[in-house]
Amino acid sequence: MNKNDFTIRLEKEEDYRQVENLIRESFWNIYRPGCSEHYVIHVLRGDPAFVKELDFVMESNGVIIGQNMFMKTVIDSDDGKTVPVLTMGPICIRPELKRCGYGKALLDYSLQKAEELGYGAVLFEGNIRFYGKCGFTYASEFGICYHGLPEGADASFFLCRELISGYLNGITGVYQTPQGYYADDNDVEAFDRGFPPKEKLKLPCQIF
Repeated sequence: MNKNDFTIRLEKEEDYRQVENLIRESFWNIYRPGCSEHYVIHVLRGDPAFVKELDFVMESNGVIIGQNMFMKTVIDSDDGKTVPVLTMGPICIRPELKRCGYGKALLDYSLQKAEELGYGAVLFEGNIRFYGKCGFTYASEFGICYHGLPEGADASFFLCRELISGYLNGITGVYQTPQGYYADDNDVEAFDRGFPPKEKLKLPCQIF
């Protein structure tokens, strides 16, 4: 990866379809047969919790090769307080450009901009092997639980990074996923029919 061969900018309305197709190509058959992430971002753009100032695309030679976005959400603290935080994603890079450094460059830029806007922490679901390189650690280390997860269940997917040092000091509680991330399968299917046909495959690595 050459740092001079890409730019990162805010997403524009005219980018929407290209971004949705990029997400579809990136997530297809990864976590489930087909995917829902392209529909999810389509819905989230109209959600009041969507942070337009943190809705980014990565572009190279006039083509969008990556994207990331953030949503406002909260931790319901054990002491009764509501603690504002961010969650993130979908985030993706064109499949043929993965593991070339573009994803880390996009994520580092996105987190820097979130920090500059004064947000205190980001919590989301991800793989520590990649996101640990960008300062994330297990949310359990901060005393934050994932909503609805049974006690003792594996929570290694649930990650956190403070953007303001000490922002989560003394906070224990339950993280709430924004409702916009929950997509109805029928709505996903209807939306997906507007894209070129792709074969859905059931693969051993999928979790849904």
